[in-house]
Amino acid sequence: MPRTNPKLLERARQMRSEMTQPERELWIALRAKRFDGIKFTRQVVIGPYIADFVCRSRKLIIELDGATHDDASRDDQRTTFLEGQGYRVVRFWNNDVMTNLEGVLDALSEALATAPLPNPLPGGERA
Repeated sequence: MPRTNPKLLERARQMRSEMTQPERELWIALRAKRFDGIKFTRQVVIGPYIADFVCRSRKLIIELDGATHDDASRDDQRTTFLEGQGYRVVRFWNNDVMTNLEGVLDALSEALATAPLPNPLPGGERA
């Protein structure tokens, strides 16, 4: 298994301590299995990327996008890679988290109900 880039790990650590306000709001709703009893982790390194929030048991990634987030081709490349790792990626605008958190959580609940489960590894283990 390839080794994770130490610079990426440090950047993820820094991002966890310097969350944006929308990330904080969503994290309050997701942390400590508060959302449907499901565990989420934040700022997770997956390959060359850092995913905002990850539910490993349901293979679901949540990405929050801000007003300055306008590179759709980069997002598509990122999503393609993450989906290639077996994850489903859902995106929300920061503004939606701040003004309609209930709607975001409803959409997340629906996504979790349809997100793929991890593929079993050889020997019956799970990722």
